[in-house]
Amino acid sequence: MAKTYDYLFKLLLIGDSGVGKTCILFRFSEDAFNTTFISTIGIDFKIRTIELDGKKIKLQIWDTAGQERFRTITTAYYRGAMGIMLVYDITQEKSFENIKNWIRNIEENASADVEKMLLGNKCELNEKRQVTKDRGEQLAVEYGIKFMETSAKAKINVEEAFFTLARDIKAKTEKRLEANNPVKGGHKLKEAETSSRNPTCPVKSQFYFASQQHHAHFSLPRKHQILIPGTPLDEVGHPSDNSLNPLVHIRVTFNPTDSHNSGKL
Repeated sequence: MAKTYDYLFKLLLIGDSGVGKTCILFRFSEDAFNTTFISTIGIDFKIRTIELDGKKIKLQIWDTAGQERFRTITTAYYRGAMGIMLVYDITQEKSFENIKNWIRNIEENASADVEKMLLGNKCELNEKRQVTKDRGEQLAVEYGIKFMETSAKAKINVEEAFFTLARDIKAKTEKRLEANNPVKGGHKLKEAETSSRNPTCPVKSQFYFASQQHHAHFSLPRKHQILIPGTPLDEVGHPSDNSLNPLVHIRVTFNPTDSHNSGKL
């Protein structure tokens, strides 16, 4: 079945229990708000596909439990996360103070280049506010991350927060892909094996190329030069080890003595 998206991003919502992580997730994924939510047990997730700059991005958003007793379970999900939202409740000073502990958890369990964003939730309860917006902004500056105040109930900045985080991840992903694919026109394939025992017979050579999704092994007549877009090759012409995506191996064999030059997968 063909993919219906261009990118898949795994996101994580973390923060103290009761700050509104589940409400934020449901507002974004289902455009709904429910005041009867109970505390998340362990971990849950939702999926929503969005469009950015003409690309379809599938967001897999994991909602973690904030209670200490679930910490061992939830930290396992930090690995592989491409973006993490740290959520606190503007009416609960303690949830704001604990953001530093959540940052420490990220540093210990997530990849070093994971995108992060700080969210001050329940901003509709301004009369009960214990954490000023300035303090949230200052903390975000301290850690070099973006900041927004949100309200799942009043539908404030929830959509914007997820789109902003997704856009930052997309930019970083595309920059990485460009670094691994410096030549847009493709790479000249290198000859790995040749044989010229009988000059009257067609000579086969072994070539390799790599693309973002697969690489192929070709048997082609010697001295053929083919340009195919793909990831960098190493010094002997094999796909380099720094490809971002897992490679699906395909072997294609062309028979140079066949006038139709048909290939088989």
